[in-house]
Amino acid sequence: MKLFRMTGGKEIAHTNPLALVWRRGLVAVLATTALGVMPALAAEPAAPEKVLRVCQDPNNLPFSSRDLTGFENKIAALLAQELGWKVAYTWYPQRMGFVRNTLKAKEPNSDTYKCDLVTGVAVGFDLGATTQPYYRSTYAMAYVKGNGLDGVKSLEDLLKLDPEKRKTLRLGVFGRSPVADWLLQNGLIEQMVSYQAQTGDPDQYPGEMVEKDLANGKIDVAFVWGPIAGYFAKKATTVPIVAIPFKPRADIKFDFSIAMAVRYGEKEFKERIDQLIEKNQQKITAILDEYGVPLIDARGELMVQSK
Repeated sequence: MKLFRMTGGKEIAHTNPLALVWRRGLVAVLATTALGVMPALAAEPAAPEKVLRVCQDPNNLPFSSRDLTGFENKIAALLAQELGWKVAYTWYPQRMGFVRNTLKAKEPNSDTYKCDLVTGVAVGFDLGATTQPYYRSTYAMAYVKGNGLDGVKSLEDLLKLDPEKRKTLRLGVFGRSPVADWLLQNGLIEQMVSYQAQTGDPDQYPGEMVEKDLANGKIDVAFVWGPIAGYFAKKATTVPIVAIPFKPRADIKFDFSIAMAVRYGEKEFKERIDQLIEKNQQKITAILDEYGVPLIDARGELMVQSK
């Protein structure tokens, strides 16, 4: 937004009849001032408040939530603090139409966009310009401790289970996820309990597979994106849940780098966010660790998390 300041009137020549009026007015002002009475002066317009306008899902823990308890909420607040700005949110379920209704949507009867920054997209996202990644994570499996799977520490361990035991397992999987391909490759597709990644119900969220269905015994193993598994395992109180992140592998890609996104063409803003990410990477990683997000380092190794 551009700022404008008021300028004075044009200088009036002495031959102009209005010059006498102007001079008489000046004498009156000086006289008033001399008597100790100051005339009212027009106030300078205040500078507009700087705001980091964020596009987020209102019901998608551990990522974001309307009550600001998600780790993307915390990271957005960190960036705004570094900028010395306030944070404002545009809420919309992160599913079909998310970018169209947030990052690319304008306020009614205005050229101002509703929000400027999407705080979590995979590198390679094509609906906006992506920043440098701020974390790399992986898919994971989760199960309830004490139900006969405690020795399972990897996908290979799952395949080594007694065939009769393995055949009884109900495996919760989001359709079209890389885990579905793994199940198909290993003859387990018949045991798959399929979940929709994007439903039409705004009250539903992906973490329900772990927080509700796994905890309540509807499924035996939940295969989900690692941040979801790690978070709900860490916060579980009714039953103990174990989260096992997958190591990167060559045959199926389970790990992905996550960045932020801005509109195409907003190079200066993107560079500013890049600089903030780089400057605050240690603080960002600490937030992710607090939420149980499994992280992969530059060597492709799983990082050890704090308890």
